[in-house]
Amino acid sequence: MIRPALETDLPVLLALEGQAFAADAWSEPTLRAEIAHPGRAVLVAESDATVVGYVDVGVVADVADLHRVAVAPTHRRRGLASQLVEAGRDAARERGAERMLLEVAADNDPALALYAAHGFAQLSRRRGYYAGGRDALVLQVGLTGERT
Repeated sequence: MIRPALETDLPVLLALEGQAFAADAWSEPTLRAEIAHPGRAVLVAESDATVVGYVDVGVVADVADLHRVAVAPTHRRRGLASQLVEAGRDAARERGAERMLLEVAADNDPALALYAAHGFAQLSRRRGYYAGGRDALVLQVGLTGERT
């Protein structure tokens, strides 16, 4: 089940952040602000009433930004990330977005495969964007018309 995140989900979201993003993990105040922000859609995936993943999407005017997708290591490779991406796209459409952007490390092959499966295409490259000099790819997908 996918549902809107609640402030009571913060401890689990913080743990997911640490597992998925390590040194780049968001802090509790950042996650709290994301959940409270009216321009954000923070959605969680539950399995047996336990939060096992989440997606964070921001919308400004007609452009959505996919900020985060994280799934607990014990629940990966089950299609949850794909479900979360679709839920994020649906939430962005509902808020009037016509396209979605995201940044991903150029060497993150699993994430690149996930996003490609959802129709995202490379828009640009940001050289040395991440720690250690890793490049970021900016990807985009249209949100109007048929679902992919």
